[in-house]
Amino acid sequence: MWRRFLQSVGVRADRLREWSDPQSFKNLPALWWAILLPLSALLSWLFTLVHLPAGVLLGCMAAGIWLSSRDVQLHLPTPLFALGQGVLGCLMAQSLQPAALAKVAADWPVFLLATSAVIVASAVLGWILMRRKVFPGSTAVWGLAPGAASAMVVLAESYGADVRLVAFMQYLRVAVVTATAALVARLFAGHSTSPVVAGVGWFELVNASHVGWTLLLAFGGAALAYRLRIPAGPMVLPLLVGTALQSAGWLVIELPALVLALAYAMIGWSIGLRFTHAILLHALRALPQVFASIVVLMGVGVVIAVALTEWMAIDPMTAYLASSPGGADSVAVIAATSAVDAGFVMAMQLARFLLVLVFGPSVSRLVASKNDGN
Repeated sequence: MWRRFLQSVGVRADRLREWSDPQSFKNLPALWWAILLPLSALLSWLFTLVHLPAGVLLGCMAAGIWLSSRDVQLHLPTPLFALGQGVLGCLMAQSLQPAALAKVAADWPVFLLATSAVIVASAVLGWILMRRKVFPGSTAVWGLAPGAASAMVVLAESYGADVRLVAFMQYLRVAVVTATAALVARLFAGHSTSPVVAGVGWFELVNASHVGWTLLLAFGGAALAYRLRIPAGPMVLPLLVGTALQSAGWLVIELPALVLALAYAMIGWSIGLRFTHAILLHALRALPQVFASIVVLMGVGVVIAVALTEWMAIDPMTAYLASSPGGADSVAVIAATSAVDAGFVMAMQLARFLLVLVFGPSVSRLVASKNDGN
């Protein structure tokens, strides 16, 4: 009946056939964004309703995974993701108060040992996957590298790894670690009074001038790093500059709840929408080995967390998040919305992230050469 009606108002038969093809709906980004946005809002509301840390990030990530697993080709514009990273960089810098940095400087051997242990563990696990011929070349090493997922994918492509499989491993690791860390934080650490979690006014400002300078740093630094094509630069540049300005007393970082929520959404969608149906099918046979490697890597993080608790008298939840091998951006969200020492968490995550950026290419080449030699 509806076909006769549409024909009667002048719709051509070929257009009717096009509309009747289910595949054509997958090529309508506006339609899928119209589905993704309310679904993300609903899941984010449910997660924050139960006071789950990083509820907005997890809700948007879950919505993105649900759509992408149905082979919907939907992508977050890269500049928007870069701006979200810039806000997260400022959030991380806000946690790195001078007292936290002084603690890092005083205990630098512990930080170096803890971060190196996770990097070595990921390299060993990657070598095992290579030996078992689960993945070709240095793909497994980059896939398990415990740095920011987006930076690892970019670097992996530059060094000849299969970027599809690296993306699969990286974002699966981030998803598993993020979900686990958020659950553990909810069960054992409680939650803070972060505006995004506690429901404080979305537009509430303490000092409009501080907000303006913070957003200038976040967006300006992210835009500059994006233009210069610095790997992970949209997050790292505002983080480093913000930390320096804050330590010098020249900047007070203030981020409104609405800006934080939008940044969390950008990060969540970027993670979730990477799980395309093609990538999942391509890596399906390797899923058990990859998941086992992620669990082992998380176990190494737990061992390091226990050691930090015993040696440095750090509370267990702070130590767990600090040693968690998830993405630095997602861990930043969880730490900022949980009752933990966010400065210590971000100092440890930043130290490991920078070590991976500096030594990651050398480690991948070394492991790949050892594999070729055998």
